Amino acid sequence: MAYQTPEGLQYAKTHEWVKIAGDEATMGITDYAQHALGDIVFVELPEVGKTFSQGDTIGVVESVKAASDIYAPVSGEVIAVNEALLDAPEILNQDPYERGWIVRLRLSAQPSGLMDAAAYEQHVAEEEAGH
Repeated sequence: MAYQTPEGLQYAKTHEWVKIAGDEATMGITDYAQHALGDIVFVELPEVGKTFSQGDTIGVVESVKAASDIYAPVSGEVIAVNEALLDAPEILNQDPYERGWIVRLRLSAQPSGLMDAAAYEQHVAEEEAGH
């Protein structure tokens, strides 16, 4: 199956995307992740002001099938959360890259180990082949 993997974003192996602009990063889960989860029914968001290191659990997404941790693809302080997801978690299924952003962070370190769209698509293909 082909998943949307927009150019200009960076991707983590744990299926989060991040868009970096200056010292701010907007992040969410990828199209592949929302497809794998199925219908999303609940999103647990972190508190504004909380700090995370790259790889920390930053929140939880629950679907009718499973609960899945959301990992911070970058290190930083939460400066905004997408409150719309609390009332309408299905936005993550409908529009994971625009309206479905989850958290905005102020970067505290340069991100490392992230993939571009082509590398992420390759990672997803390998993961699907291995399942």
